Amino acid sequence: MPAAAPFPARAARPLLALASGLAAFALRADDPVRVGEYASLTGKEASWGQSSHKGITMAVEEINAAGGVLGRRIELITEDNQSVPGQSATAAKKLIARDKVVALLGEVSSGRSLEAAPVAQGARIPMIAPASTNPKVTQVGSYIFRVCFIDSFQASVIAKFVGGELKARRVAILSSVSNAYSVGLARIFRERFAAAGGVISGEQKYSEGDKDFRAQLTAIGAAGCDAVFVPGYYEEAALIVRQARDLGLAMPFVGGDGWVSDQLLLIGGDALNGCYYSTHFSPENDSPVVRRFVSGYRARWENETPDAFAALGYDAVGVLADAIRRAGSTEGPRLRDAIAGTRNFMGATGETTIDANRDASKPATIIAIRGGRLNYLEAVAP
Repeated sequence: MPAAAPFPARAARPLLALASGLAAFALRADDPVRVGEYASLTGKEASWGQSSHKGITMAVEEINAAGGVLGRRIELITEDNQSVPGQSATAAKKLIARDKVVALLGEVSSGRSLEAAPVAQGARIPMIAPASTNPKVTQVGSYIFRVCFIDSFQASVIAKFVGGELKARRVAILSSVSNAYSVGLARIFRERFAAAGGVISGEQKYSEGDKDFRAQLTAIGAAGCDAVFVPGYYEEAALIVRQARDLGLAMPFVGGDGWVSDQLLLIGGDALNGCYYSTHFSPENDSPVVRRFVSGYRARWENETPDAFAALGYDAVGVLADAIRRAGSTEGPRLRDAIAGTRNFMGATGETTIDANRDASKPATIIAIRGGRLNYLEAVAP
């Protein structure tokens, strides 16, 4: 593990400065602070859960190496929801009732966070979602938070980028009818792009798990457009772009953070060159904070480069630990209030401020795919 902390010293305290000698109110001196994580470690979206888990694990290890929080080590207890609907609620119940965790971390998928959130809310256990962007997640209740931007902001950024940087006037949308993330992002993009004077040339649909998109792409090509917005997950998005190129469609395809995965380029290959997506983080960002995080992550995980979900998992732990320190307690209501009071916490994904809706106000990053690589293009502030 690297000796240097990945966060610089500042008013919003760095991660490695979270160790504190404050007395804990609800714990004995030898009790760990138990934190629960539920994640898709196996199954269809395993790459997301594994990335988030690695970021979370690294943050916990760094905090414990510095003495823990409130003088106690953090004990991370992880449940695998196997990317299966319904399993996240079961995992949350186990972590709260059996393992007596003081907080929950999860999930990347908005749908799975929505399953677990009512469990946490009912138990008055704070939950922090690293990367669930659907606005409905934090609307579940006052104990539910996130450290990522929400889809309304992300869709607005994409619409502005497509109309501005790409100078597209006619855009087609190809979205999943069976994915709440895709449906919501498509709706907001449609509204924002049209409000700016753009034209939606057509909309086509698919279902999660589909492998053949040629009929939809043929219809998109016949309608004519300057770009195609695909607000789906990485596996379908990569296949869509490959099949589009096979059909002779050369326009750029644009997506959201559902495209984030080390599998994207493996599936899509060179067909993805000239495509773009929005996300929460780029390891190519030359910020000193990002450079320190990337260096530490590569040292911990065998030279692996972190993606956005690793960085968000890392930051979720940082925000939680900072709140425990400020609360001086792990008791639910006090910890909830401290998380809600998070302001300008500097992490790997930038400054995180929790707003009145328990959402994170922070920048979005645009990634351009060129030469078979993910290239940092720009950051867009709220």
